[in-house]
Amino acid sequence: MAESCWRLLAAFLLILAAALLRGQEATNRSPALAPDGKVVFSSAAPDGVRFHAPGPLQRYPVSSGPLTFQEIARVAGIIFSGRVISVGRSARFGEHRPPSNAVTFQVEQALRGTSAGRSLTIREWAGLWAAGEHYHVGDRVLLFLYPRSRLGLTSPVGGAMGRFAMDASGTVLVSAPQAATLAADPILGRRAVLSYADFALAVRRFSPRE
Repeated sequence: MAESCWRLLAAFLLILAAALLRGQEATNRSPALAPDGKVVFSSAAPDGVRFHAPGPLQRYPVSSGPLTFQEIARVAGIIFSGRVISVGRSARFGEHRPPSNAVTFQVEQALRGTSAGRSLTIREWAGLWAAGEHYHVGDRVLLFLYPRSRLGLTSPVGGAMGRFAMDASGTVLVSAPQAATLAADPILGRRAVLSYADFALAVRRFSPRE
């Protein structure tokens, strides 16, 4: 009798532990936008699961572990550095169009999908802003953006991994999680500050044309 009780208690504790782990994973994931407009939930080790209601769960082809710089550079359809010159809410056309925010940049240097000197406006799904994705006029950034979806939306590849802050002199400021992602790269390494030229050199090794 006592042995049966212990077995039941052990089974209950295993079920409870599994439920707690699932809840923690869901809390730690932050949304990003995949190229077709579906939302990608990613964490330090993104599993690539995405959804766009209504519709079934689908998979986006990324690695099962943390994103590498090579993956970020290859997936990005737009890569540039620039300054935010306006932020606003996008008009919503049609009931199937998701609410979005429009951000306009003055492009200073460009590697892919745009050109230096032009004004570039992107639209991000409004839900990303609710999750903490924000821009402010005057911000200087280096962005690795997904190609625009069929709805015209985009976002940084891998969420925060694809958005780098820059200072007034144009130096790229690397956060601790980003430094860990860049650590294996022979050019970028594990540094807290980098030049745009370093990024340009690293990205050109991973051109989709190669």
